[in-house]
Amino acid sequence: MRSSRWRRRNLSTLAALALALATPLPVMATATAATGSVAEAAAAPAVVPQPVSQTNLTGSGFALTAQTPVNVISSGDPDAAGVGTYLAGLLAPATGYTLPVTTTSQPASQAIVLNPNGPSTLGAEGYTLNSSSTGVTVTAYGAQGLFRGVQTLRQLLPAAIESTTVKPGPWTVAPVQISDTPRYAYRGVMVDVARRYFPMAQLKKYIDQAATYKINTLHLHLTDDQGWRIAIGAIPSLTTIGASTQSGFTGGTTWYYTAAEYQEIVAYAKSRFMTVVPEIDGPGHTSAALASVANLNCDNKAIKPYSGFDVGISLYCLSDAQHISNVSGFLTTVIDTVAAMTPGPYVHLGGDETPQATSSQYNAYVSAATAAATARGKTVMGWHQLGQSTIPANSVMQWWGDADDRASIGTGGETEDIQFVRNAVQQNARFVMSPSDHAYLDMKYDSSTPYGLSWQGYVPVSKAYDWDPSTSTAKPNGTGSLVPADRIAGVEAALWADRAYAGSQSLPQSTSQFPEPYVYAEYMTFPRLPAIAEIGWSPQSTHDWTDFSRRLGTHGPRWTAAGIGYYAAPDVPWSSASGGNLNGVHTLATGGQALDVPGSSTTPGTRLTTWALHGGNNQKWTLTEQSDGSYTLVNVASGLCADVSGGSLSAGAPVVQWTCTGGTNQRWRITPVAGGTHTLASVKSGLLLTTASTANGALVAQQPDSGSALQRWTIG
Repeated sequence: MRSSRWRRRNLSTLAALALALATPLPVMATATAATGSVAEAAAAPAVVPQPVSQTNLTGSGFALTAQTPVNVISSGDPDAAGVGTYLAGLLAPATGYTLPVTTTSQPASQAIVLNPNGPSTLGAEGYTLNSSSTGVTVTAYGAQGLFRGVQTLRQLLPAAIESTTVKPGPWTVAPVQISDTPRYAYRGVMVDVARRYFPMAQLKKYIDQAATYKINTLHLHLTDDQGWRIAIGAIPSLTTIGASTQSGFTGGTTWYYTAAEYQEIVAYAKSRFMTVVPEIDGPGHTSAALASVANLNCDNKAIKPYSGFDVGISLYCLSDAQHISNVSGFLTTVIDTVAAMTPGPYVHLGGDETPQATSSQYNAYVSAATAAATARGKTVMGWHQLGQSTIPANSVMQWWGDADDRASIGTGGETEDIQFVRNAVQQNARFVMSPSDHAYLDMKYDSSTPYGLSWQGYVPVSKAYDWDPSTSTAKPNGTGSLVPADRIAGVEAALWADRAYAGSQSLPQSTSQFPEPYVYAEYMTFPRLPAIAEIGWSPQSTHDWTDFSRRLGTHGPRWTAAGIGYYAAPDVPWSSASGGNLNGVHTLATGGQALDVPGSSTTPGTRLTTWALHGGNNQKWTLTEQSDGSYTLVNVASGLCADVSGGSLSAGAPVVQWTCTGGTNQRWRITPVAGGTHTLASVKSGLLLTTASTANGALVAQQPDSGSALQRWTIG
């Protein structure tokens, strides 16, 4: 029987749950050069991924001012100056500084120096970083290494540097000496835009977030049963029909990327030194294509567009010569178009979850798809099932197998997945490791996770960190790896969107259960993507859960400052700067005025105001922490929730009381700020709870963070 994600999703997960809840095995201690007490370690710069070598120095560090230049040393790399401009732009929102970017032949003093003329031994992505009171120097062998070094530099600054609005500072770069190169050349994240369409602006935001942790590959799952997301000029029905559905949604007209938009995404990723890998899935996961092109079906009749949640339900017609020719011509047109718009080396051809395909049907697909890709000069990439067929040498297989597969190695009952890996290795394939029991970001963290699946059990952060690519296809004791170390290209985290809605254990009853795609993406990605990024970047000898979780915990305030709606996982010791637990009954006051339900009304839709603090129940709010670290605010007098009216994303939208639904417009992310006060940001919009004035009866709304005292609340 085929061992696949399709099969596993339909089996009991009790055994997987037991495995997921087991305590992770100890791993080796960090190679960081810093030494000293626990208190000193906590104060040391907490860089993720862990550099190869990091020496934390004494001294005051380098203080940025409005006059600090970003000094790019001239070189033959035209992209180096762009890194300087990027860095200045990165620092501007929080500091308010417009740092001058200069290109010179000699480094300036009291400057941030970016030198792309380092030794070739650093490789394309390696760098050194030296920071002291006299300045900061990042040295690399080209612009890409400078960009990776800049991601480390931002982590040496206070967490508030990630804020999108001006903060008071000071802005001091911690004094360190770092030398760093990646373990693997391929470090990716896959985004399933087929099941859940990501608007371009949200996808760009995700690119920026992933680049922070030195991810260098964006794999876009562009086609599936539930949608076709890229325009193919010669076949317009793929978007007029195939893009009209998502999981749980129908009737769309703009749920795809035009050629210009796709090229803009590719260019934006390139500006973050990230390669785009487009995936055109097949021969299964093809309902959107089958609904758009009639002759891909055996009866030459287009099927109805699909907006459901099942997998393993579709297959190109590959049962006779004419239909094989139809599919081959279709794939040639599609892959030619996509390859022409994608400068990166790869085209991903899918290949998984085809339980109904015969060997001859599957081989016909692989032959047609690989021929189309190689004719365009592209390296074939696919899920590891592609290895059951003949593939070009040096193709890249993406392994998503799990503990059951590893346990079968060398036994009489080896799974088909393991046999496919063996066959691919014999054909000189390389591998990207994405074990589904560690690297699938759509798996629930725990029982409280509102989104996602659990067919692999739960995947807490500790489990996302507790694996080694070199033993990902080895026996459970770590021996007998099927993939030689020199054939491992790298790692990839996979953000599937099969169940990207609240209450995902059952089918949704309303589209209101679906958050914005970025809300789902951030919650499921952070804090697990940094764990997988460290697996791909840092030497295996540095991997230590205790040290990693300490470093990761200090990034919570960074994500809060950046407005990232992360999951405050209980297995991570989050920095106290993130704020303590606030569960219980409180008053929320600003300028001596308390958040108030006028007249103790119990009517849903009543607009909230502020009023002189008097201690009545209509000024008391029960704060309850949610699984994503945000809070609901329930008025003691009315029993209704503080709510952004209509789930609006607009500045100035009123805040009312409403029947509690658990929606993101009723969740508030509470962040400590100066003077013991807090901001309360709507999880839905990111805008802050704001009162209009200090007068009695002033109306409360959501507004952008302006630094106003009317947005700073004391929680009493």
